Amino acid sequence: MTAAGASRGATLPIATMLVARRAVLTFLRTPQLVVLGTVQLVGFLMTFRYVFGGAFDTRGGLSYVDFAVPGFVAAGVPFTLIGTAVVMAEDLQRGFVDRLRSLPFPSAAVLAGRVLADGVVLAWSLAIATLTGFAIGFRPHGSVPQALAAFGLCLVFGLAFSWVFITLGLLAGNGQAAQGMAMLVFPLTFGSSAYVPVETMPDWLRAFADNQPVTWMANAVRALTLGDHARRFLGHDAAYYVTGSLVWAVVIMVVFFCLAVARFRRG
Repeated sequence: MTAAGASRGATLPIATMLVARRAVLTFLRTPQLVVLGTVQLVGFLMTFRYVFGGAFDTRGGLSYVDFAVPGFVAAGVPFTLIGTAVVMAEDLQRGFVDRLRSLPFPSAAVLAGRVLADGVVLAWSLAIATLTGFAIGFRPHGSVPQALAAFGLCLVFGLAFSWVFITLGLLAGNGQAAQGMAMLVFPLTFGSSAYVPVETMPDWLRAFADNQPVTWMANAVRALTLGDHARRFLGHDAAYYVTGSLVWAVVIMVVFFCLAVARFRRG
């Protein structure tokens, strides 16, 4: 979508859909993004399942594949959205945002449309991760509504992190810097319960892992998909972890929404 293609006097919902449509079509029209993203996702999960899986003891009678797949899905949410920071920075650098500002076009739609597009891309990524999990032996032990709730929770978590990466993209100035800044999510994903039980970590690292959003999210997805078996392993029921995850999502969304809007208004 170019400046000339934007609808004159577009309302916020229509403008948001236009920006989201442009972002999704750009993703779909770039086969390397779709193919490489899918291959990386599948390859990463299979590596943990077949290369590292035998080295981990999850305890409590829970197989590593059942432990790892929910954690991988949760931890994969921020990884999937790293490209948002790059795209946001490049849109600013190339003048796309300035062209929209020159039109009677709601400026809020630039950010809202990016978040909406992230939701579509994330849903695709979650579907691929789930199907791959089934292919390598993962089986849910909870109910269908619980599994759907886990999927929805991942989407909410993703929308919160979308604002994180939008903020980083607005701050970065160019695509390369944005990609480097987005790598800051690595400590959150690997320093969590996503891939290994926190009980196996040193005390100083466990203190961090127990009190950060990816651990809460990974445990919430486990609790929802593994039913009573997960409660025996995790020590709390699904409501406990889901509530904590939603609190984290709201805090992240509010903080980074405010930062993104403030930065965007400053141009």
